[in-house]
Amino acid sequence: MKVGILGSGDVAKALAHGFRASGHSVQLGTRTPSQPALVAWANQEGGPVALGTFAEAAAFGEIVVLATLGNATAEVVALAGPAHLDGKVVIDVTNPLVMAENSPPTLSVGHTSSSGERLQALVPRAHVVKAFNIVGNTLMFQPKLPGGPPDMFIAGNDAGAKRTVGRILKEFGWPEPIDLGGIEGSRELESLCILWVKSAFALRNFQIAFKLLRA
Repeated sequence: MKVGILGSGDVAKALAHGFRASGHSVQLGTRTPSQPALVAWANQEGGPVALGTFAEAAAFGEIVVLATLGNATAEVVALAGPAHLDGKVVIDVTNPLVMAENSPPTLSVGHTSSSGERLQALVPRAHVVKAFNIVGNTLMFQPKLPGGPPDMFIAGNDAGAKRTVGRILKEFGWPEPIDLGGIEGSRELESLCILWVKSAFALRNFQIAFKLLRA
């Protein structure tokens, strides 16, 4: 598949590596695709990781991944062009975090809404699936932990889109995802990100992920 990734930070790069290693074509979208550090990374990655604007990456992707800061969602969607996302699976990896000095982050939205729901409202003709937001970028692709593969929770309104994301997760080394239902499940998933961060601080270990034990 052709995958457009909106973002150029550590999460976007980790996912780009995973998609490319799984045999897909990738284009990263960013405000400044010519920045030297990003160009150097794209070259070191061995290609083909193309760089472009948000709009170019959104148009390129048969699947689009939103991997920017959660509170920048509306701005990035506007720059990407909502029409470029019509009919496409959009994987929302974001968390609407409020960063504070010397303390874990908090959420800027929750309880009655979520970043995932707001994204779906911005692109009503796209099929948004919340995924990958409950784990650090170093474990997104082929997670290796002593307790075995962790579990990924997803949420979204379209069953076909969730099946597509499930296949991607399997390529990335995750088992069958746990489907929390409609996109409103993003409320719990974004809160789970905060639990992940607080757990990591408490354990002084960010190489952690969630595992749901079954009887």
